[in-house]
Amino acid sequence: MSKRDALALAEQRGLDLVLMSPNANPPVAKILDYGKYRYELQKRAKEAKKKQRTIQIKEIRLSTFIEEHDVDVKAKTACKFLKNGDKVKVSLRFRGRERNYVNKGRDVMTAFADACKEYGVMDKKPQFEGRSLTMFLSPKPAEKRADSHKDEEKSE
Repeated sequence: MSKRDALALAEQRGLDLVLMSPNANPPVAKILDYGKYRYELQKRAKEAKKKQRTIQIKEIRLSTFIEEHDVDVKAKTACKFLKNGDKVKVSLRFRGRERNYVNKGRDVMTAFADACKEYGVMDKKPQFEGRSLTMFLSPKPAEKRADSHKDEEKSE
């Protein structure tokens, strides 16, 4: 339909002629109420923004010669963060002569990751960044966590 005919039809109906895709060959236009159209777009954008979730990175610091109970307490805190959908950065800083006990530090990190395996997955394996050993844990999808609970209940 020609542009003139489309404009006449839109005016007859009391609506607007809106160009939807100007780069198409031929260009595509719709006859609609432009104010209502803009309102719908804003409403959709607002709804999408509402459903958006920002992921935060929470940090937990460990030490090389940390006791097992302390690891469990910090792992519980990390699990709480992971349940809320946040990522967790676990860092272990080597001070002074602790640098000679890198294997001990890796063991602590592995124990920590095992304590959090129900709620999180290791994103980045423990790596050195300066004098610190760091790893990242990210939350497991909700369905997988629910399945693991069902499996545990069955085994009991």
